[in-house]
Amino acid sequence: MAKTTSFAEKAAKAMAGKKGSECPKCGEPLQNVLVITSEKNDKHGYKYNERFIKVCKCNEKEVYA
Repeated sequence: MAKTTSFAEKAAKAMAGKKGSECPKCGEPLQNVLVITSEKNDKHGYKYNERFIKVCKCNEKEVYA
């Protein structure tokens, strides 16, 4: 039978594989946040833009404001 992998082992493996997920200024881990903005269309409607932004303690006030 195959060995089952626990959640803790999976989480440790996922965290070990992440590289470049630290802020170069403060060294805190970066968190991906989905930002949705709305822009008015020419045809009296709205268009929604979705993008991911990496947030840490350095720029969280700018992003969440």
